[in-house]
Amino acid sequence: MNAAVEGETANNKMPNVGDTAPDFTLPSHNEGELNLAWYRGRKNVVLAFYPGDWTPGCSNQIPGYNKRIEEFDALNCQLLGISVDSVACHVAWAKSFGGLHYPLMADFYPHGAVARQYGVFNETYGTTDRVVFLIDIEGVIRFIQRPPNAAIPDNEELFEQIKALENSAADR
Repeated sequence: MNAAVEGETANNKMPNVGDTAPDFTLPSHNEGELNLAWYRGRKNVVLAFYPGDWTPGCSNQIPGYNKRIEEFDALNCQLLGISVDSVACHVAWAKSFGGLHYPLMADFYPHGAVARQYGVFNETYGTTDRVVFLIDIEGVIRFIQRPPNAAIPDNEELFEQIKALENSAADR
């Protein structure tokens, strides 16, 4: 399955807070192909790039989000996990956890195209770096979390940022 990538970011540069999130379409392990632009005007989105299925850090990060899926839903926020693993790999890995309640997206072919667009493709290892983007309902990046190597992103900080987005939306 091909990743449809619009507006490729030059030199693998990460977009900044305040930039419009680059659009993409990728296959997922549980919902077919998903397009980021579909969520505009509907939900805030968390893009959680992670290095790979079956790795120790990711095996803590990804199910950790799943345990809090009701909080994401209550805050009108769609969670999307993204790695360069295939859909088949995502399916097997999700089953190993007893299932996941959000999509794992396969940036498999062309290898890492969306990760490159977001400036998080690791050329040395051929994986994505662990980076979380919070995108508001209008499609603008509002928060980027890039923990130190091997560290898991801080969910409390992420939820504070999501709540701040929801509060600012309520004030409009």
